[in-house]
Amino acid sequence: MAAPRFLVPPELAQAGVGHTIPLPDAAAHHAVRVLRLGVGDALTLFDGTGGEYAATLARADRNDVCARIDSFDPIERESPLPVTLAQAVAANDAMDYAVRKAVELGVAAIQPIVSERSAPLPAAERGDKRLAHWRGIAAAACEQCGRNRIPPISPPAPWIEWLAGWTGTGILLAPGAADSLAALARPMLPVALAIGPEGGFAAREIDAARRASFRAVSFGPRVLRTETATAAALAAMQTLWGDLR
Repeated sequence: MAAPRFLVPPELAQAGVGHTIPLPDAAAHHAVRVLRLGVGDALTLFDGTGGEYAATLARADRNDVCARIDSFDPIERESPLPVTLAQAVAANDAMDYAVRKAVELGVAAIQPIVSERSAPLPAAERGDKRLAHWRGIAAAACEQCGRNRIPPISPPAPWIEWLAGWTGTGILLAPGAADSLAALARPMLPVALAIGPEGGFAAREIDAARRASFRAVSFGPRVLRTETATAAALAAMQTLWGDLR
C-alpha cells in the first residue's frame, strides 16, 4: 500500500533530509485522527513545487505531530500535454467537481471564466473565499493523485477579456460544431481547453474564440453537463496527445 501523501509548506520541506518537521494542522489531523497513523509509519510529503519526500512519522501526540524527512525524490508526474483549462464558472458542486477532475487528469493551469451564462460569482471577500476554496480542492487532488506540482488557479476573468490576452491555440466544445476532437491534429502549445457553462457559450462568445485561434469541436451525440464535459474532454485529449496511453 502506498504511503499517504501530505502537502506541506515549502519552508518546511526545505528543512532537508534528516530533519524533523511539524506537520500542518490539517495534515496532522488527517494523519493521526483519520488515518490512525502511528510513530514509525511511512508517509510522503510534497510542497507543490516538484518532487516529493519519503518521511516517517516521528511524533504523534495530540498537539505535536512531526515527521522525519528520510529522502527526496525529484520524480515528475506532469503530462507532456500542458493544458490550460478555461472553465466557465459553474454552480458550487459542479465547479468543485470540474476543478478536482481537471487536476487529476493533468491540467497545467485553470482559468475560471465569467461568460454570459456562467453561474453568478460572489464579489469581494466572498469571491476571494471561493477562489481559495478552488485552490484548496486542487491541492487535495494533488495529494490524492500523486502530482507534485499544484496547478495554479487564476482569479476569474471575463471571457472576452481573457481571450484578448491568450497567446496560444485552443479548443472549445460546442454542440453542433463541424469538427470533432478526434479529427484534430496535435495542437500547438500552449493550448487551452474552453468549457462553457450549463447553458453553453453564447454565439458571439464562440465567434470570439474562433477569431482567437480556437477550434470549435463537437464531442459526441449527447449534450454533457459542464463538469462532465471538462473531465471527458481532458481525458480524451490526454489519450490522444498526452500520457493516458
